[in-house]
Amino acid sequence: MPDSRLIGILIAAMVAGVILFRLYTVLGRRTGHEPQHEQQATRAPAPAALRAPIAPEAPPPEGACARALLDIELADPSFDRDRFLKGARSAYEIIQKAYADADRVALRPLLSDEVYAAFEREIAARPGAPDRMGGIIDARIVGASLEGKLADITVGFRTNFTAPDGTQREVVDHWSFARTIGAADPNWTLAATAGEPA
Repeated sequence: MPDSRLIGILIAAMVAGVILFRLYTVLGRRTGHEPQHEQQATRAPAPAALRAPIAPEAPPPEGACARALLDIELADPSFDRDRFLKGARSAYEIIQKAYADADRVALRPLLSDEVYAAFEREIAARPGAPDRMGGIIDARIVGASLEGKLADITVGFRTNFTAPDGTQREVVDHWSFARTIGAADPNWTLAATAGEPA
């Protein structure tokens, strides 16, 4: 029966090859949407510290951020990176406008308690009109983590701001959005903010 053994070995090799190929397509491919760098966010600094001069872009990560995003996708089949990023851009614009207008009612449901307290302190302390956001130049995922059911994704925003005197500048913000997977509320909350050093 050597022929039947040979056929069995060939079938086992083909099955192993298909499994390895499927693993490669899930774990080893590049999609063109890889994040540019990982950023360890500082929890809830004052909003004035959110915007720093633009630093040179770091090379895209190959490790923890990409793995964490895959973990989030596996834990929450409804999660879609493109839809998340679109929602993060909208949230950024809404929050920046509400902050500039001192609209605490609009800010409250979008922010964690820590971040809201930091925004509240900054609004109360600012001496005059704040800078206004002109538009988002770029937004991309730069960090991610999944601890138990808590998903945390950091987005780097490159944005134009205009000062009250008309001066314009480009700034970088790193904002971390969090959500408990499986929670009834599908919305992500701004849980941390950080500025990128020059």
